[in-house]
Amino acid sequence: MPSDTRILIVDDHEDTLYALESALAPLGYQLGRATSGDEALKQVLRGQVGLLLLDVRMPGVSGLEVVRYMRRVEQTQHIPVILLTGFGADHELTTTAFGLGVADLVMKPVDPWALRTKVRYLYDAHRRHLALEREVHRLRALAGEHTETAAHPARPGLPHPDARVPTQRPMGAHAGELEKDRT
Repeated sequence: MPSDTRILIVDDHEDTLYALESALAPLGYQLGRATSGDEALKQVLRGQVGLLLLDVRMPGVSGLEVVRYMRRVEQTQHIPVILLTGFGADHELTTTAFGLGVADLVMKPVDPWALRTKVRYLYDAHRRHLALEREVHRLRALAGEHTETAAHPARPGLPHPDARVPTQRPMGAHAGELEKDRT
């Protein structure tokens, strides 16, 4: 994951954005912010988002709608999402969120220590996952080059290192038959 990858915090309340940024600042990660689902989607689709902290209920596009869209797009489907809600635990919300592949559902007000722990784990795991994907692509490319090279050698085979080694006789040929052919 590039070093300019950031954690995107999305909430329609400025005071919540500020509180979340303050809670995550000690981690030293680059943080971004958005105040709507539409704005969040635009930033996520532009790339460079490694983790999304997303309010569930916002005017316009809700947090769940953002996640639904992200999971349908290849470039964003593996970005970890932590959903934030201030409306308490709701069985339907929990079922829907985890069904969409959300990493966690956190109730507001947020415990800063617990949030930092979750964010550090998810963000770092996502970075390692992307690094492994890059390594797999690199190794596949090298294996492909090796396979092409083996299938189409660049030069003819080298002669036997011992030039005194006689060439093989044709199949079924006996010493007497070879002598007969020479005469």
